[in-house]
Amino acid sequence: MILLQSHSRFLLQTLLNRVQNLEKAIELDHHWVEFDDVRYHVQVSMKNPHILLLSLSLPTPPLETVFVGGLPFGAIEAIKAAYGVIVQILDPPRDGFNLTLKLNLSKLPQDEEHKHTLLVKIASVREVVLGAPLRVILKHLASRTVAPDINQFVALVHRPNESFFLVPQAEKVTVVFPMRFKDSIDTILATVFLQEFMESRRTAAVSNAPPCLWSQSPPLELKGVTDDALSANAGFVTFVIFPRHVEARKLDRTVWNLSTFHAYVNYHVKCSEGFMHSRMRRRVESLIQTLNCAKPDQEKTKKTPHTRSFKRLSLKDGRTNSSS
Repeated sequence: MILLQSHSRFLLQTLLNRVQNLEKAIELDHHWVEFDDVRYHVQVSMKNPHILLLSLSLPTPPLETVFVGGLPFGAIEAIKAAYGVIVQILDPPRDGFNLTLKLNLSKLPQDEEHKHTLLVKIASVREVVLGAPLRVILKHLASRTVAPDINQFVALVHRPNESFFLVPQAEKVTVVFPMRFKDSIDTILATVFLQEFMESRRTAAVSNAPPCLWSQSPPLELKGVTDDALSANAGFVTFVIFPRHVEARKLDRTVWNLSTFHAYVNYHVKCSEGFMHSRMRRRVESLIQTLNCAKPDQEKTKKTPHTRSFKRLSLKDGRTNSSS
């Protein structure tokens, strides 16, 4: 199975091209949308070629999620910790966006390896912003504590008007995903995929992975959540995260995998659907080829000089000939 990359490939390529041509006065104005309805906008003016404006629009949050100033809680602190002096947060952001960052590319480190690492981190702004609340909770889990001022369960946005839920405790964090799909075929494929996903957890190769459960009804941890937030036509997936899953470098990977779990499932559902369609097309082509081979060869049925032909006479024709 393929895991999604944490950085935006198009944003990283744009940053690398801009850094390589930093002395050239080139104007940039790029808009694009990536999975889960995350929108980007990059601007560079000819007057200030060293300054790059990066705007980010997040999925529309449902009512149960907590946004502070249009951003998930902890996002501002996460941005400052990740990027330092190279990034300045503009307040207010550009119209239609939740966040606008002002990047001074002239302040990038001279070391090429360090520079590339920082650019990859900037291209991972989606993970930094949307994963900030999850990172705060999992950091406390690593020290076996619960973050202060945290409710019994926390709702985090991950798709437009949809959220997933965290139940933080000192020894574990329970993460619950209501799985929703608009297409009926996607719903069926996702249900089968998630059931197999849960079964694969029992194999020895992934014995250290977080426990995974799938159920058609909401788990007991979400008792008290509104019915609208728990509407799921493909069931509920529950992960139990323990301190060993967020130790040291495991924290970044765990935050990203949980933040994009629905996109991960949706990606493989679409791949499965495309694979079945291609198998069906190949099967139809094979059947058509078989039918074509069963047709008589028209060239062989044409008359040749040695071919005798007979004319069937009717009774009327026979009487005519005898009278003559």
